[in-house]
Order: sequence, then structure tokens, then C-alpha cells
Amino acid sequence: MDLDGVRTMTVGTILWGVVAVALVPFLGTLEEQGRTWWLWTAIAGFGLGLLGIEYCRLRRNALRHQPGRRRDG
Repeated sequence: MDLDGVRTMTVGTILWGVVAVALVPFLGTLEEQGRTWWLWTAIAGFGLGLLGIEYCRLRRNALRHQPGRRRDG
């Protein structure tokens, strides 16, 4: 089980990035239909995911350095 969240955040961030890249070729169609927010949502998800990965990494490292905690998790 991924207890520190780094793997989960990484997978989610990659998925948001793939969605953003996949939507770029359809930018014209999205603009015509008033749905450019789809692209901006994917970009925001990717950016927030990057922040989340760093947060989870810092949290994981801090938990590893706590006295009395097992280090195998």
C-alpha cells in the first residue's frame, strides 16, 4: 500500500499531463464550443499535481526521520 502518497500523486499528475497534451490538437474545436476550460482544467491538474508530489516527498522524508518510526514503510 502506498502510504506516503508519492506514487499516487505521480500517477495522477501524469494522467493530467496526458489529458492536457491530448486536448491541444483540439484547441480550435474547444474554442468554438466554449470549452477551453477543459484544457485549463487539465493544465491546472498537472500543475497542482507537481506541487502535490513535492509536498508528499517532503512529508515522506520528514516521517522517515521521526524517532521511533519503522523505516520499512
